[in-house]
Amino acid sequence: MQRPRLVTAAPAAPIDRRETRPDAPAADEAAPDAAGARSRFGGRKALLGAAVAAAIAAGGWYGYDWWVDGRFLVETDDAYVGADMAVIAPKISGYVAAVAVGDNASVKAGAPLVTIDQADFRLALQAAEGKIATQQASIDRFDSQIAAAEAQIAQAKAQVDSTNADRERAAADYDRAQQLVKSSYGSKQALDQAKADRDRAVAAVEAARAGVAAAEANRAVLAAQKGEAQRTLQELETARAQRQRDLDATLIAAPFDGVVGNKAVQVGDYVTPGKRLMAVVPLDRVYVDANFKETQLADVQPGAKVRLSVDAYPEHDVTGIVDSLAPASGAQFSLLPPENATGNFTKIVQRVPVRIRVDPEDVAKGRLRPGLSVIASVDTRTAPKLTSGAADQRR
Repeated sequence: MQRPRLVTAAPAAPIDRRETRPDAPAADEAAPDAAGARSRFGGRKALLGAAVAAAIAAGGWYGYDWWVDGRFLVETDDAYVGADMAVIAPKISGYVAAVAVGDNASVKAGAPLVTIDQADFRLALQAAEGKIATQQASIDRFDSQIAAAEAQIAQAKAQVDSTNADRERAAADYDRAQQLVKSSYGSKQALDQAKADRDRAVAAVEAARAGVAAAEANRAVLAAQKGEAQRTLQELETARAQRQRDLDATLIAAPFDGVVGNKAVQVGDYVTPGKRLMAVVPLDRVYVDANFKETQLADVQPGAKVRLSVDAYPEHDVTGIVDSLAPASGAQFSLLPPENATGNFTKIVQRVPVRIRVDPEDVAKGRLRPGLSVIASVDTRTAPKLTSGAADQRR
């Protein structure tokens, strides 16, 4: 008896129970979207590769530029344009009579800036000159009196000579009278008369000599008075010079060529010595002070060329030369220098001012103004070579 053959039916296909959406894309429409996605991925990959290649190229160029040029440059942005400007201030007090310039005006050396009222100063000068004239007249009078005293001295000396002659004659007459009396040829009366004449002659000589001494003493007194008058005259002349100086100080002039700035004076203002009226800036003598870190100074030497980038004119580079290095760091010149001997210590990199002389051609353009910010880049390759002695001194 044969067993019946079991026939296994094929499994039924799974029934897709998802509802068919009317707006669902067909299979033939999904294929292009997949191709577009692959295309976009490929574009991004290419762009990324190009960016990496550009970065590598830029890095290589930067490294090459640093090796060839950049490693020799010392740069700081702590730099500013400077100038030795003059603050204009009066030496005297008074009312301002005229102001000859305005803000930002160009002036030449010696040009008038401010005039202070001169009336009082002219009167003071005239009074001083009057005192000098009076004192000079006194000195002239003393000269006349001294001349008269010298004449009196001469007259007194002549009188001395005359009385000496009379005394000698009287003495001789007395001697003869004595001889005559001794020989009995003369009288006692004649002898007495001769003796009296001799004594009068001697007294006259003494009186004449006293007259000479008195005349000389008078001359000495007059000479002393004249000397005192001359010293007074010198004091008066000094006072007159001071009055003249004050009068000259009423006219305030520009000390050098430059441009006026920060004007703070008007006609009618009362000014006192030292009051700031304005400033004169010599734009033809500007310089740059760059504050380099102490770690950057090893190869910074006077004479090295400098490229200056002024923030106000970024499209124009200015050239210069290192002029000198400050003798101390900027902190040492501050009002309160740091004291690191006490308390906790935190090391701070110090900065040393370096004076840079700007190229005269760039200065002549007149565009640099004190206070402008500058980026200074020193090319250490252009510094002059130090001799062994100078190098040892620098170390």
